[in-house]
Amino acid sequence: MRFYAFTRYNTRLADGQKEGYYKGLKISRLIHVHKFLFVLLCISFLSNATSQNNGIFSGRITDKETSGSLIGANVYLKKDMSLGTVSDFNGYFSLTVPPGTYVFSVSYTGMKTQSFQINVSSDSTTHINMEMIPFSTDFDEIIVRAGKFDKSVENQTVSIEIMSSRLIEVRNTESVETILNMVPGLTILDEEPQIRGGSGFTFGVGSKVAVFIDNLPVTSGDAGKTNWSLIPVENIKQIEVVKGASSVLSGASALSGAIYIRTNYPGIQPETKIKIFGGFNSSPRSPALKWWNGINYNTGASFLHSQQLGNGQTDLVIGGMFSANSSYLGAPVTGPFVVDTVPITDDEMANRKARLNFNLRHRSKKIKGLDFGVNGNIMYHKSSTVFAWLDDTSNFYRAYPGAVLLSNNTTFYLDPFVNFYSGMGIKHEFTSRIMFSNNDANNNQSTQSLFVYNNYQFGKSFKNLGNLDFIIGATNQYTYSYAHLYEASGSPSNYLWNTSVFMEVEKKFGTILNISAGARLENYQINDTIRDSKPIIRVGASLKLGQETYLRASVGQGYRFPTITERYIKTTVGSFGVFDNPELIPETSWNSEIGVKQGFKFVNYYGYFDVALFYQEYSNTIEYLFGFWDSTYSFAIAGFKFVNTGKSKVTGIDISLTGQAKVTDNFTFNTLFGYTYILPVTLQPSYVFAKDYNPGGSKDFSYKTTSVNPSRNILKYRFLHTLKLDIELNYFRFSAGFSLKYFSKMENLDKAIFDFEDATVASGGTTQPILYRKYYETHNNGNVVIDGRIGYKIGIRHKISLISTNMLNKMYSLRPLKAEPMRNISLQYILNL
Repeated sequence: MRFYAFTRYNTRLADGQKEGYYKGLKISRLIHVHKFLFVLLCISFLSNATSQNNGIFSGRITDKETSGSLIGANVYLKKDMSLGTVSDFNGYFSLTVPPGTYVFSVSYTGMKTQSFQINVSSDSTTHINMEMIPFSTDFDEIIVRAGKFDKSVENQTVSIEIMSSRLIEVRNTESVETILNMVPGLTILDEEPQIRGGSGFTFGVGSKVAVFIDNLPVTSGDAGKTNWSLIPVENIKQIEVVKGASSVLSGASALSGAIYIRTNYPGIQPETKIKIFGGFNSSPRSPALKWWNGINYNTGASFLHSQQLGNGQTDLVIGGMFSANSSYLGAPVTGPFVVDTVPITDDEMANRKARLNFNLRHRSKKIKGLDFGVNGNIMYHKSSTVFAWLDDTSNFYRAYPGAVLLSNNTTFYLDPFVNFYSGMGIKHEFTSRIMFSNNDANNNQSTQSLFVYNNYQFGKSFKNLGNLDFIIGATNQYTYSYAHLYEASGSPSNYLWNTSVFMEVEKKFGTILNISAGARLENYQINDTIRDSKPIIRVGASLKLGQETYLRASVGQGYRFPTITERYIKTTVGSFGVFDNPELIPETSWNSEIGVKQGFKFVNYYGYFDVALFYQEYSNTIEYLFGFWDSTYSFAIAGFKFVNTGKSKVTGIDISLTGQAKVTDNFTFNTLFGYTYILPVTLQPSYVFAKDYNPGGSKDFSYKTTSVNPSRNILKYRFLHTLKLDIELNYFRFSAGFSLKYFSKMENLDKAIFDFEDATVASGGTTQPILYRKYYETHNNGNVVIDGRIGYKIGIRHKISLISTNMLNKMYSLRPLKAEPMRNISLQYILNL
């Protein structure tokens, strides 16, 4: 709370010259306080000089059927999962622990998790050999664990999809949002995550899906936009996608779901991984024209080094990456009578990104169960963002004049943390983040922001109450932004402060029934003038009906407060405008679902089949709508604005199947399948939420008057059907796979896009015509996108792969006026040391 006290004091800026002084003073004080905390952590780190005589717990993990070594098996203490390691290339592991009696668990993909008790004596080695049993119809405990309580996935009371690191690597994933597009029920549209049709498209601003990496948010505080580039793809352990309202435990931005990304910590053996790749984009299919000379390239490299230091008490991970591409979208080319106010060349469209990150964690010898450390990340990103294409035929892959944002972004953060796990089932977790971002952009759209996040969480397992788990915590989140983009508030300086408290309990009744319930109280304040509070709740249950048959049901509320960007952004991008809306109010939701998860084994093929029916209802829905918002047309003819559009609902069905087949010892294949059907409709089609100033005649702005196809009340910018499929075969050292994504046609969009086309065409050439209606009417029939890959392992340390995205070189668009990439072919090399 001290952080808030002085940051709030300093954000009361005076006008004139005092504004710059207080801006610098406020940032300086915040940084000094967090430096002080960091120094305290370092002193505590160095003060652990005394220790008792520890023992060594070691062993080897093998496959019981083949006797082969299991590489990368997880070994962890059941009461303290921060204490653990992974097996090396020969299946061996080793841990240094104080004398005592312990219960450890061993897990490995495709194997049943096993637990065992050991006694460790001082100055001695306790050795075991563990033979793991392949996954079968016994289905004791699945190895994947997820959620706040770290339970096995079949015991979760909400729908959770798990994405392993295997698929991330084989698809040459440069940024994690591209792999998330393979998750059933999740669509990444223009960097914006959408779960089960919970939102349309907003260029990623004001996301309704919360994204975390190791329980810390990676969304910008001022815009509520996920910074995918910051996520260390080279060190991801697994990704958990939680579907449905998740605001109780994930915070206000988790209106329709949350994404949790977990990273790896070192094993007993040091590990170094290097990846190098290079490729090119194919020439577009007709009628689009190739706009570049030479090769439209993409290239990059990444590295990861992890090892344990100080007799296994300290974990160190260092990673980084660099990538460059010449962009698949070319610069604008203006017509003979059009004047582009911001000339841009093709070379300026190129993208560059460099990132360096580290994780440092120390387990105290003096205080059992205590670990602490700091994570850090620094990134430079030069990028070009295109808001609209030049036209829908020959210049499909060129940008509209003025509709290009060029930015040079530098972001860094430090994450100090302290955790304490007692032998009585008590957990204390404190995590903090201080992040600064400087975005230097054209068109007067530069921003600076400071983001401070603090989270404390207390957890307790009550064994005497029949395995009752309890979590209570509090978060403090402060954002300061300086940008002329947001001067509609009255000043370029704005701040947003959020505090919340939350609680969740979970009780398991025998091995049959698991019940969870939670509550959260959110409080928001923006610029000392706007305040809002909201309590939210959720309940859920999981019931084991039979042999690996699990029924789950849940009901939860969601709440999201508008960001600084949504309220106060006011700018122009070429002929477009982006309009402020200081009257924007928070949106709320509630979500219910019922689902069944069924484990199965058919001959040598085993996996899980999951079906869920869901119902979501939203109030004060915030949409990013295109329209004629200025009656004078002096600021911009037309553009986008965040508005509350009333009530809506989304119902549907979510189906997924994950499985693995072991034909022989050297021949396996993995499958991932998902299908989602949604029916997103407005509940207030005649509700007037704004006034439209169309040149053809002003009228009330409602769903009916602004929709291209209002006949079925379908919400705008949604795909009713999506299908995801990935199949991979592994034969000895050879692997091959392909992925398929299907998006049905877009049923509805803003009618103002067609109106704007008519207005620009009627200008006689002084304004570049923006063309979309013909493309929508002739090409809006759904899209199938196919990716492929082949790979070959050379020994145990080398692997080369040939990877192609959009193999059929399909010319397609998912978001109106935005061309998706043409075919790309890349060669990837991975070295494991």
